[in-house]
Amino acid sequence: MTTKNTRARGRPRRFDPDQAVATAQRLFRAHGYDAVSVADVTDILGINPPSFYAAFGSKAGLYTRVLDRYASTDAIPLADLLRADRPVAESLAAVLEDAARRYAADPAAAGCLVLEGTRCNDSGAREAACAFHVAAEDAIRRYIAARHPEEAERLTDFISTTMVGLSAKARNGHGLDRLLATAHLASLAIAKTLSVG
Repeated sequence: MTTKNTRARGRPRRFDPDQAVATAQRLFRAHGYDAVSVADVTDILGINPPSFYAAFGSKAGLYTRVLDRYASTDAIPLADLLRADRPVAESLAAVLEDAARRYAADPAAAGCLVLEGTRCNDSGAREAACAFHVAAEDAIRRYIAARHPEEAERLTDFISTTMVGLSAKARNGHGLDRLLATAHLASLAIAKTLSVG
């Protein structure tokens, strides 16, 4: 008499860290960093906490990996939008419009992952988000300064403040039309500032 072994041979299938990062990105975007626990992540990934800590070190470590992925897949493509072959005001308007569109694209996960992360309670995650935010501000400042050095600082502050507001409003339920209207109004102010300067 023979028995049939229904168990698969070999080691159990291991989780894919890259897929885990993509899944965690959706969780962090939908709920915010602070509202997502390690248990939430391990439950949705079907792994145990030791596997999680072995792969990512900590929740903040996972978040840093998520930010790296976000920067290469879903973040505003500043390098493509801040073009030397068009007027500065037009490029900055394109950045704000792109922000509005991205922040409203998924009503269940509205806003900017980086900007929302700059306000989280975990100091390690907050520092990681702030580093991405500062890098984006620096790129915008350098772009403006190349042609309008006298306006670079205050316009960068204005654009950054507008983007923070767009993200917060998207998270609070503002739809695309309202976000685009705000982005358009801010773009008019930028164009006027640069035409006077």
